[in-house]
Amino acid sequence: MDDWLAHLSILECDGPDAARFLQGQTSANIDHADGEFAPLTAFCTPKGRMIANAEVLKVAAERYWLLLDASLAAPLATQLGKYAPFYKMTLRHREDLALIGMIGEPESWVGNATLPVLPDLDWHMSRQGDTVALRHPANRPRFLLILPISEVPSRWQAANLDVHGATTAQWRHADIEAGVAWLTAEHSDTFLPQMINWEALGGISFRKGCYTGQEIVARAHFRGQVKRRLQIAMLEGTSAPAIGADIRSADDKRVGEIFQAAIGEDATHCDALVVLNTSQTDASALFVGDRNLTLRELPYPLERLDPEKVVGA
Repeated sequence: MDDWLAHLSILECDGPDAARFLQGQTSANIDHADGEFAPLTAFCTPKGRMIANAEVLKVAAERYWLLLDASLAAPLATQLGKYAPFYKMTLRHREDLALIGMIGEPESWVGNATLPVLPDLDWHMSRQGDTVALRHPANRPRFLLILPISEVPSRWQAANLDVHGATTAQWRHADIEAGVAWLTAEHSDTFLPQMINWEALGGISFRKGCYTGQEIVARAHFRGQVKRRLQIAMLEGTSAPAIGADIRSADDKRVGEIFQAAIGEDATHCDALVVLNTSQTDASALFVGDRNLTLRELPYPLERLDPEKVVGA
């Protein structure tokens, strides 16, 4: 078994002050990370721009894992490391862990005694021993297993699992279909959380205390000052455009950019996450170069989802 999601990684925060430390840095209420609900979060600059976004997993009484894009694990560790010496905790990039994705629900997984019981709800987790299972949104069941790399061969053999993990391309395509935007190093310090619909996915708690960038994030929400928004789109052609590629209107004005793109499952077009100006009301004629871009409906309402309504659901 060697089909791992190399584009994702785990940054570990461990120690008596780990929760207090994270509470002052993240847009999530860390109290919501209870070992079952694994909330989304954002780490921001004082100006409210996201350095990284992540999912928070509580894996022990004083230990949290941050699931995020691998290109941001080291930069985020450096940023958080500026404040970590004032707390009784350590930061560690867990390069010894394998992240294995599965799209669909193979019968050999369900009820397998060597694996955690798979969560029923999106953004929830379960754990058995040193293995964690996460459920992510998709039009089919989608799970992420996290376990020590050294344990993968023996665990797969003991479980008698004749399955292959999702490739990075398949997992990223599922994220596009779900309207979930994970920042990479190319996106860092570019977007407010609301620009990638993070509050619509429950990634911002507006009821918790202060955190870095909180004032700007809250002001943008309550004053309706979000000038760009994430949408799903379909692009003609089968070559994926670069991250940041311009999206232009019929009169050749730049009205947005490509956030992420992947070749569609039928190999006849590209599916993409795009960030468009909210002032662009005509979506009938959008282009990336000479290729036509068509917007698609998001799979969730574009409105605030308080994580307080999700925890314990």
